[in-house]
Amino acid sequence: MHTRFRFAFMVGGLLALGACSGGSSSADGGDGEIPGRGAGADPGAGPDASFGTGAAVGSAASGGVSDGSGPPSEGSPGGSLGTGGSGGAGGGGGGGAGGGASIAPGTLTAGVWDDNRNFDFFLSYRSTLYSQQLPGILPFTAADHQAAHSLFAAPPGKKETLDVALVIDTTGSMGDEITYLQTEFIALSDSIFAKYPNAQQRWSLVLYRDTEDDYIVRWFDFRTDPDEFQEKLAEQGANGGGDFPEAPDMALSKTADLSWRTGDDTARLAFWVADAPHHENNAAAMAGGIRALRDLGVAVYPVASSGVDELTELSMRSAAQLTGGRYLFLTDDSGVGGAHKEPTIPCYYVTKLDRAILRMVDIALSGVYREPEPSEILRTGGDPQDGACELASGSEVLAF
Repeated sequence: MHTRFRFAFMVGGLLALGACSGGSSSADGGDGEIPGRGAGADPGAGPDASFGTGAAVGSAASGGVSDGSGPPSEGSPGGSLGTGGSGGAGGGGGGGAGGGASIAPGTLTAGVWDDNRNFDFFLSYRSTLYSQQLPGILPFTAADHQAAHSLFAAPPGKKETLDVALVIDTTGSMGDEITYLQTEFIALSDSIFAKYPNAQQRWSLVLYRDTEDDYIVRWFDFRTDPDEFQEKLAEQGANGGGDFPEAPDMALSKTADLSWRTGDDTARLAFWVADAPHHENNAAAMAGGIRALRDLGVAVYPVASSGVDELTELSMRSAAQLTGGRYLFLTDDSGVGGAHKEPTIPCYYVTKLDRAILRMVDIALSGVYREPEPSEILRTGGDPQDGACELASGSEVLAF
């Protein structure tokens, strides 16, 4: 057994754990990089960060130019929108540690929202932003979302094996989140392995920045060698970005190009950790990446970090709804990182992030929806009662 949990770069330990639990490596090693215009100048990377000739562009990743036509304006079907606010009982966060400081596993906090369980509310939320012609909005139609809802209103059946990709924005604004999330994920990995020792877990990693940075996308495909994952992760760092939008469109397209197992008995999840949207003119490419993952049966689980805006939230929630995932959002309760956007939902429950992600994996493998345990709930946003809250229209939404 490898000593997976003693390395400074904790995501490496997570990937190692998944890899050594079973599964096969991709046929050609599967690592690569799409260089940006700033290639060769990455102060956050180690000496072996370059992939030499491995800068292969995935089949879907070469997109990125919108056709220039924005989505049509759609009228709102009604319903009451709003945010849960900071109401409810339970612990708020104290002051956080400084940038780069280490914290104990299980520190980050998050809420979870399921737009397929609250589909009418999602359509109302979506239509409000579409009617405002929000720049960069994704070119999906209400019919696209309705078709997905028909598939994902209930969890799919039980799965035997598990493939997970971690898709992480590594620009400079994500420095604190990356450090803290690495710590969270290693604690999570131990719990997953303990609960699902026969799931033949496989993990892959997709890192992305923007076109002006040293690389746009860098990836490590599914494989079995934990030491290699740790070595590669030890070379990574947070850097670049500059302007607010980044290149998640290319990252999601590359995620679809990974060597996912295709059998019906495999749960396929992609946790997308980010704080910024795509560039407005790349909306069509962004939608293409989401469609590619949907067609593979990969459920996208965004983890919205500090600083997300309306376009980022809508894009993340759309990706989750269309692929059968759920929207995770970090909260201020941990006291870690910058301020986190209050999501446009009426109520929610806050738990530790590792508990939330473990619950998502549990639902995916068991095929049974599971609410958080009462002991896991730290506080509520809004005023949910018995797992639901009432809107001004008199209808109810489900907080879990």
